[in-house]
Amino acid sequence: MKKVSLLLFAFSLLAGVAWADTIKIPIAGPFTGPLASFGEGMKNGGLLKGEQINAAGGINGHRVKIILEDELCDPKEAATVATKLANDPGIFAVVGHLCSSSTLAALPIYRGAKLPAISPASTNVSIGKMSPYYFRNVYRDDFQGLFLAKYINSVMGFKRIAIFYEVNDYSMGLMLAFMKEAKKLGIKILGTEAYTADTTDFKPQLTKFKMMKPDAIFIPGYAPQGTLIISQARSLGMKNVAFFGADGLDDDLMLKNPDADGLFVTTPFLPDKAGPRAAGFIKAYRKKYGKDPNWFAANTYDAVGIVAQAIRVAGRDREKIREYLPSMNSREKAYDGVAGKTYFDKNGDCLKDAFVKKIRDGKWVSAEKQLQ
Repeated sequence: MKKVSLLLFAFSLLAGVAWADTIKIPIAGPFTGPLASFGEGMKNGGLLKGEQINAAGGINGHRVKIILEDELCDPKEAATVATKLANDPGIFAVVGHLCSSSTLAALPIYRGAKLPAISPASTNVSIGKMSPYYFRNVYRDDFQGLFLAKYINSVMGFKRIAIFYEVNDYSMGLMLAFMKEAKKLGIKILGTEAYTADTTDFKPQLTKFKMMKPDAIFIPGYAPQGTLIISQARSLGMKNVAFFGADGLDDDLMLKNPDADGLFVTTPFLPDKAGPRAAGFIKAYRKKYGKDPNWFAANTYDAVGIVAQAIRVAGRDREKIREYLPSMNSREKAYDGVAGKTYFDKNGDCLKDAFVKKIRDGKWVSAEKQLQ
């Protein structure tokens, strides 16, 4: 019994040493609250990648531990989380945040602590220019807005558009980018109306839009409000008006709304358009979670992979990681992930393809026509 006790004690010490030497990779996003469905994709993709890294031997023999930091997509909560991570000497890089407003709140804190971060989802144009420590593996709003304007013009043939936007960094940046390109293309913007995240009654503004007789209404916001806007528009008799949005509406919440049938959105990832490298990811994701990965899952999976590669090459050193990431500056030096190749420009921004999907009979399907 004494020998057994000594063996158990020795094993516990070894286990403690292994755990103490774990490399932590935090993922900051909305894991509770109104946008928790977005955070679910982040969480699932990140945890899956962490498991696969460990199954392959970890990072230079060290086990990876994915740390989930819930910040609700709220700037104040994001700043609190960022401060916590910045002050932890065992954190060498961050994956996050999701919402642009959260990223903009966290950015100066990471910059001050010289802590590199990579966002898999924040698309606001200003982010890359504001800090040499912030990177992202998602396209910017100016690209997404331009893409949407070209798509509705050349593919959909819409010429009369109303815009219903939320007062936040993401929605307003996307709206302005869309309007700039729409003007060049001769698309008429009939009017714009704003709402806040806690709005539930959209009928006064929608009544104005109904009188304008738009071909379509652009909602550059998030799904919780988007689904209400569409249903309330239909209840006002706007049966033939189309609705479209960007990646903020790319949420399975929309599938629960029969009024949203026909809604189309931009997305950086489509399972049926992804390359061969994505096949294994999709299969593993389906097996573990029982559903297809969304773009938040795919981009977070890749972002964790990028951070792991940076630590593997540069070591557990914040500044060396920050120096390594900009070296991924061409297709030849890119991180080849499930959502395509990621490489960075001088501002830490990347260029990614955009795709269009729509809701048909309660399911997301690829749009028949993609912008060439």
